[in-house]
Amino acid sequence: MKHFLFVLRKPTYNGLYVQEMLDVILTTAAFEQEVSVLLLDDAVFHLKKNQNAEYSSYKNTATLFELLSSMEVTEIFVERESLDIRGLTLQILTQSVQIKPRAAITEFMAKFDLVFSG
Repeated sequence: MKHFLFVLRKPTYNGLYVQEMLDVILTTAAFEQEVSVLLLDDAVFHLKKNQNAEYSSYKNTATLFELLSSMEVTEIFVERESLDIRGLTLQILTQSVQIKPRAAITEFMAKFDLVFSG
């Protein structure tokens, strides 16, 4: 079994990229691979509570991320500095995450068999 890491950097409601990446993540998990997700930069907004996608043509990304646990994707990591710079705290996220400091990201990523970034 391979251990996959999917790294997301793009913000919410910025095209179909995130929805497509979540489809790939869910498909990979469906084949019983170990899947982890790392959110960097503006991607940390995907887990922010009280999103309202009503006036966009996209799905609520927080809702899409909730599907991950149903496919046993429970390892979601967030870069500490990405949260801090954007004024986000763990209390306003929709899911529990594991925090990684920026200085540890390279070493962390090296532990995976395959890393997909975008």
